[in-house]
Amino acid sequence: MSPSFLTREGYQKLQDELDHLRNIKRMEIADRLHEAMDDGELIDNAEYEAAKNEQAFVEGRIKELEILLANARVIDESHISTEVVQIGSTVTIKEEGFEPEIYTIVGTAEADPRIGRISNESPLGKAVLNHKSGDQISVEAPEGAYKVQIVKVE
Repeated sequence: MSPSFLTREGYQKLQDELDHLRNIKRMEIADRLHEAMDDGELIDNAEYEAAKNEQAFVEGRIKELEILLANARVIDESHISTEVVQIGSTVTIKEEGFEPEIYTIVGTAEADPRIGRISNESPLGKAVLNHKSGDQISVEAPEGAYKVQIVKVE
């Protein structure tokens, strides 16, 4: 499995989620299962079925987080260049005819375009990597190619 790139904040957030699922959510589901079993017949017990489904989801998410964190490479923010775009950089781009946009390049596990965090594997993320302020680059997106200029790298 290829490494997941995470900021320190992102790593901690996922670790906190994992801890919550292991230590709190598992206990809540176990309590629900015991209560449902105490209600008698398990075959037509909707609460038991719902708790089993939630248990399967939680166990799957725990496994996913364990693998993700085991393969994580935490971005050393002290080594982020302000010259060249890399994972962890905040970049301002300008597409002709549009207002400038600011994005932080992160790994896929932390990507959330609504808040300006785009994956290094997204079309725009891939295109800007290893470029500098002033560079004009072509972005190969599913809906077609377009050009952007890198205004600033932080």
